Amino acid sequence: MNLDHWTRGYTQAELDDAQAKFGLVFPPDLVALLRERRPVRGHDWADEAAIRSMLEWPLEGLPFDIEHNALWWSEWGERPDHPEARAEVLRSVLSRAPKLIPLLSHRYLPEQPHESGNPVFSVYQADVIHYGANLEDYFEREFNGWGHRPWPDQIRYVPFWSDLVERNC
Repeated sequence: MNLDHWTRGYTQAELDDAQAKFGLVFPPDLVALLRERRPVRGHDWADEAAIRSMLEWPLEGLPFDIEHNALWWSEWGERPDHPEARAEVLRSVLSRAPKLIPLLSHRYLPEQPHESGNPVFSVYQADVIHYGANLEDYFEREFNGWGHRPWPDQIRYVPFWSDLVERNC
């Protein structure tokens, strides 16, 4: 572990407060990591405005791709004629998708399932890719290089977000 990448962790009370404030449930591996240490360049869970902005980031980019890059999946039904109606369909789709927890920059860990081992996604509009097979794998790749080790054959499926990854390949 390169200590230059990490700083002191949060207390359990700080993590409980962050989860309550933002309506999240952190998976156990994220809680364990953030109790022990946190990334220096990671998002500060005490900075409410910055966290709220990063929680909205994935939701703000998708409407752009619907309006300008022909993003529309057949399972969403017929594409409405008006932008407001398309936005309403997207809001409904996203309301059923697992929430994303910001880690570093536009890298996110899905909140669900509420268990260890969720993949980490890089989210930039509808350009969503895996950035780690799980939390440990992600930080090894982030700090040691993308090709640091081979990708596993199986990465946990997360509704909606994994579908975006598949459709981007």
